[in-house]
Amino acid sequence: MKQKSLIAFVAALVWLTPAMAATVHEYALDNGMKILIKEDHRAPVVVSQVWYGVGSAYEPMGTTGMSHVLEHMMFKGTEKHGPGEFSRVIAAHGGQENAFTSRDYTAYYQQLEKSRLPISFEMEADRMRNLRLTAEEFAKEVNVVMEERRLRVEDDPQSIAVEQFFATAFVNNPYRIPVIGWMEDLQQMTVEDLRHWYQTWYAPNNATLVVVGDVEPKEVLELAKKYYGPLKPSNVPPVKSRPEIKQRGTKRITVKVPAELPFVIMGYHVPTLKTAAEDWEPYALEVLSAVLDDGDSARFANELIRGQQIAASADAGYSLYSRFSNTFTLDGVPTPGHTIAELEQALRDQVKKIQDAPPSADELARVKAQVVARDVYERDSVFYQAMRLGSLTTMGLDWKVLDEYVDRIRAITPEQVQQVAQKYLTDDQLTIAILEPLPLSQMASVPQRSTGGAHVH
Repeated sequence: MKQKSLIAFVAALVWLTPAMAATVHEYALDNGMKILIKEDHRAPVVVSQVWYGVGSAYEPMGTTGMSHVLEHMMFKGTEKHGPGEFSRVIAAHGGQENAFTSRDYTAYYQQLEKSRLPISFEMEADRMRNLRLTAEEFAKEVNVVMEERRLRVEDDPQSIAVEQFFATAFVNNPYRIPVIGWMEDLQQMTVEDLRHWYQTWYAPNNATLVVVGDVEPKEVLELAKKYYGPLKPSNVPPVKSRPEIKQRGTKRITVKVPAELPFVIMGYHVPTLKTAAEDWEPYALEVLSAVLDDGDSARFANELIRGQQIAASADAGYSLYSRFSNTFTLDGVPTPGHTIAELEQALRDQVKKIQDAPPSADELARVKAQVVARDVYERDSVFYQAMRLGSLTTMGLDWKVLDEYVDRIRAITPEQVQQVAQKYLTDDQLTIAILEPLPLSQMASVPQRSTGGAHVH
């Protein structure tokens, strides 16, 4: 699709997609539980999600992985519903359910035919305050998590390098902690630790209920009052901001693990929408990321992969949504015949090109059209509508920023993209991790750690 046609197509989608135009109804129960309800009557289905304001970023050192392990344990039953019964009941009613843990939150969801919503509410409310935590089930599940860590991450050399990168880039920012936890902490964890974590954070006044689908808001509110209303609130500890201390020069580490290919990840300290002093900067960083890496026409693909053929892969990453400040990352794998040092320099050169000259108006128009199109398509999904509402609210952002996103992206100028590159993508704010491959024959003898990541039960 040509550029002008793509821009016109996206403009039409923004105005015509019913899911985007629907009103979000916001309520609060007497016990402090937040409720967000959005109507989407295109199909007789409903998504119900419960979001808790706790994730790996809340975990003190020595206790990492507790949010993730507790997510597993939430499927082990209450006095009323036995182990595994939650999943069996939802499946028997033709629904789907799952959960995920991240740095900033833990969330549980069900997708059902709309008349089955009371089933979801009854069971989810039950396990919010009545979870049965036994030593026997805990011992089984923490071993499952340790095995998950080994299989999902410790066998992936790039993931090991990414974990080491974040542990080096941050000093006091809790994003240095892997979501899945350090193996040593998992090995020392007890069921008493987990019970304290559950009793502290799993409470209605630390939860947000999000419902999106073919529903009537007032009816959903009455159901929420019936099932969640009687739950008692807790004294939830306040969360401190924990800004990262000032970095005073480039940090560089080498990670040696058995691997087939070398890998580099570079990250600069940048603000997010919640931490930025200038509210336009996160949107400019989002556009900057897309200029470098958003499809086959972006600069990395066009110049590093196809042009110079120096990179087998090259990526840029940034998210403007998180509770604390984060990183703007560049990473890649060199092609055979090129070194990791050459690829690192090529990535640096791409940054310098934008620092020296802003992208053209035509390039920026194409990039912004792609960013907006992706945003529109994601909003068309009932699940992702709920996902965005829940994640933003739990991170302490106003969900209404979703309605501003398209206009804020479109308002970014080439000069603003250049300005954030000049301000934030500097050596004094840079951390570099290089994966130096060891022979694969050493794989069994080299101890490794993992990044973890958002887990799906």
